Amino acid sequence: MTQALTAACSFSPELQSAVLQAKASAENIAQALSQKRPTIGASLSGNYNWSMVGGQFNDSQSLTTGLQYNQTIFDNFQTDARVEAARAGAEIARHQIFNTAQNVLLSVVQAYMSVLSDRQLVALRQENLEFQAQLQSAQDRLEVGEGTRIDVAQAEARLAQGRAAYQAAISSLEVSEATFQRYVGASPGSLGASHNYARLIPSSIQAAIAQAEANHPAILISKAAIRAAQAGSDAAQAAFGPTASLTGQVGTRWTGPSGAPTDGMSGSVGISITIPIYAGGAIGSGVRQANLEQIQSEVDAMSAYDQIREAVISAWAGIQSADAQIAAANSAVPAGSEVLEGVIQERDLGTRTTLDVLNSQAELINARKAGINASTQKVVATFSLLSATGQLAGQELCQSLGIEEVVDYTQTVEDVWQELRTVED
Repeated sequence: MTQALTAACSFSPELQSAVLQAKASAENIAQALSQKRPTIGASLSGNYNWSMVGGQFNDSQSLTTGLQYNQTIFDNFQTDARVEAARAGAEIARHQIFNTAQNVLLSVVQAYMSVLSDRQLVALRQENLEFQAQLQSAQDRLEVGEGTRIDVAQAEARLAQGRAAYQAAISSLEVSEATFQRYVGASPGSLGASHNYARLIPSSIQAAIAQAEANHPAILISKAAIRAAQAGSDAAQAAFGPTASLTGQVGTRWTGPSGAPTDGMSGSVGISITIPIYAGGAIGSGVRQANLEQIQSEVDAMSAYDQIREAVISAWAGIQSADAQIAAANSAVPAGSEVLEGVIQERDLGTRTTLDVLNSQAELINARKAGINASTQKVVATFSLLSATGQLAGQELCQSLGIEEVVDYTQTVEDVWQELRTVED
């Protein structure tokens, strides 16, 4: 199980996509920070002018170079609010990596246990098929006058049903193996149901709910989304305030061949302050929209809490139910085996029919199948509870989520001189 989970962490395209999305979200921070950093640009322009006046040809050339500087020095803290919103968005993307990992790893567990249980069911159906094939004794009994054609027909019908069930089990196994390879990146080898992750399960359902509310990535995403929405509301409110910008430029001009009085070097420095008075209702609409989005983020957070709580309770109940089904199967299988042996003996003595034997075998098969399904359900419910409490993608289970890589990338792109050198992605 551990090998499959580790392989999925390294292979999963979903996880790789989440890491790339987190890096892309980090770029929003750099773009927001750029609004309060200077922009510097260079320009170069040249002209060739000519004229023909009174039969006289005149021409001239000019070359102009310039360097421009622009910086917003105050915008009523709009940029600060946008930077905070971008940082909250980057945090959401990082938590989304964990959330994606939770979903991927739980899918791996489900696929793993599907392969394991389908293999057991194929073996069970094969065994049942061999048992039903041995019921040719019904034909033998008919030939010596101790059976009936009804016994033979019933045996043949059950044998056909057994073959169909066997083929269905093989088809289900093939699908499960394909699903396993999709998530793990390799075909399943020898699998075992044993694992040591049950030790991570909280001691009570109340403790599980508390742990989920503190650690589940979906709840952490909701908290970060509230921060982002609050920052968005602050930015919208700040749009009513003044903006101050600093501008500067320096340049040279050359006119040939004889020159001009305006040739030489010149420069200027300026400051401008703008205050919005009327913007056609756009600013007010932006504020209302941001406030509604903030309220929506809080409602979404409440929904996330409810969904996680439901998932914890459902997984906890699934474990309890699986334990009860396993106990029932452990009692039913030995009893069914004894019943089947007794019915076969009674059939041989003539007090039971072939149909009685087939019915007893079917009950035993169903009991064994229930035991396999219950064991599978127990493991899946255990990992579902780990997922619901936010532990499934923890360091215990997956070491290569790329979080540190994303954090380093985020710090790099926030660098003011980032555009002057290469950033490894």
